[in-house]
Amino acid sequence: MILSASGWRKVFAPSGEDQDKNPEINENDKKLSVIAAWVFFDYIKEITGQENPVIAVGTDTRPTGPAIADAMLHALIKKGAIVQYCSVVSAPEIMAFSKKIDGFIYISASHNPIGHNGIKFGTNEGGVLNGTENAKVVKQFLAILEDDEKVSKIVDDAYNCSSSELRDVYKASDSSKFNARNAYLAFVQETITGTQNKEYQTDFFQMLKNYIIEKPIGVVCDFNGSSRFRSIDKELFTHNGINFYSINDTEIVHEIIPEGENLNYVAQTMEKLQEDGNTDVILGYMPDCDGDRGNIVYWDEKLKKAVILKAQEVFSLSVLAEITYSLWQNEGKPDFKPAVAVNCPTSMRIEEIGNSLGFDVFRAEVGEANVVNLAREKRAEGYNVRILGEGSNGGTITYPSSVRDPLNTVFAIIKLLTLKEEGLFRIWCEKSNQPYNPDFTLSDILASLPVYTTTGVSEKRALLKINTMDHALLKAKFQKVFEKEWEQKLPNLSKEYGICKYEAVITNGTKETRNIDDYSKSGKGGLKIILKDMNNKPVAFMWMRGSGTEPVFRVMCDVKGNNLDFEIWLCEWLAKMLAEADK
Repeated sequence: MILSASGWRKVFAPSGEDQDKNPEINENDKKLSVIAAWVFFDYIKEITGQENPVIAVGTDTRPTGPAIADAMLHALIKKGAIVQYCSVVSAPEIMAFSKKIDGFIYISASHNPIGHNGIKFGTNEGGVLNGTENAKVVKQFLAILEDDEKVSKIVDDAYNCSSSELRDVYKASDSSKFNARNAYLAFVQETITGTQNKEYQTDFFQMLKNYIIEKPIGVVCDFNGSSRFRSIDKELFTHNGINFYSINDTEIVHEIIPEGENLNYVAQTMEKLQEDGNTDVILGYMPDCDGDRGNIVYWDEKLKKAVILKAQEVFSLSVLAEITYSLWQNEGKPDFKPAVAVNCPTSMRIEEIGNSLGFDVFRAEVGEANVVNLAREKRAEGYNVRILGEGSNGGTITYPSSVRDPLNTVFAIIKLLTLKEEGLFRIWCEKSNQPYNPDFTLSDILASLPVYTTTGVSEKRALLKINTMDHALLKAKFQKVFEKEWEQKLPNLSKEYGICKYEAVITNGTKETRNIDDYSKSGKGGLKIILKDMNNKPVAFMWMRGSGTEPVFRVMCDVKGNNLDFEIWLCEWLAKMLAEADK
């Protein structure tokens, strides 16, 4: 089992096969589930001081979710927790609910294949435990697993919990789900508007409705049997005058990760609806199984077809929308200091957008918890971090949320398109010295963004198999290979691309360290080589890091401009150097 802060994950299907839909789990996995819940209860009890902490438990729609949940419920009830079992619930939903209680356990393997499953833990801060806190739970978990006798005793105790209490928890499941749903709906309205002021929220959504009445908007969702089908999506859109269309509501019919060809189902549905006269359909999204990701498809009125947005484009668009909204909302406030927190492999186009709109960009190691904690640190320093996330996977987190949410992403784009009198897009055009057309479309907005060519996170060439388990050693060997190769390649890099120098940057947790001369210091964190021109301006970067949730080594390249040939060459060069270092 991988025990990362982003989630504890393994294949729970008894066959060990990735695509096995068997809902059963074996006895050892029941034990793992019991011990995980057992140690998390102790953790929550210690940090809250509550003898009987209130803990929400929920699952995504994977087949093994209920079996894992049942084992955990036995443990929590035996320990004395007040359990709110929400059954199938989206990740943003249970995390919004957790703000009103003591903590949560969410059973999900996010975008991994259907035979996988896992566990996410969190407190009432509304996000997953950070690396430091997760390590405390992991330490206790592994300590117990070292003692077979202790494991047997704990498991026996758990399954001797009060049967009447267990029955009551299951009976109250619908009520717990109702409470989670309502908490989530209220929270999403706060994240979209950027305020807890109910009067402001009412006025804002009414303003949105008025614009949509003039020019209708339709949104398509491919639920792909995810937890979002049982969440607030349809209610939120239709209540605010947005036409909502959905497919694959209750069954997982294709791969779970919301990228690449999996978004074709949305695109094809949008094109069919347009053919049938539903010209309002301009946006589509597909969530992953736990519902915290949802990349975007849009209707290109010039090409007359649905176009799948790349992850980095989705994030850039969201940043543009939320920063201009913040500039409009906070106009004239002298202490307004906008900033964006991103992960290390987010495209450099964010810095370019920041240069125009006047916000700072701060970078953390890959991992949602790292970016969330970096944003918290910067808020403590006086920055207004309205939006944050991992551009490499398109995940948008809108404050005060601590988790990605496709609803926030879609509504960010809707704000850009509809709030024309408020001038969100006009603000961007003016500050980036571009002409403004009041009859703009989403295609016009996308065309105004800085152009970069970036490796897709799910492309096969972005996932390497590395034999060296010690990543610090691997990067030390890579440094020697790179420095030798740099001398050989420099004349051509300078002639072809104007690249004259480089800078090594590492990210560990929330800390970014620049101008590194010892690559091994990145350890298991991120390592990036920024390639620069004679004016010290970045032209491209190469990035690498071992995954914390999958047994792969990830690489990515980012190149300024529309230059696919150079991006491909750069990625191949990086892979070749890593292969040499891995020998």
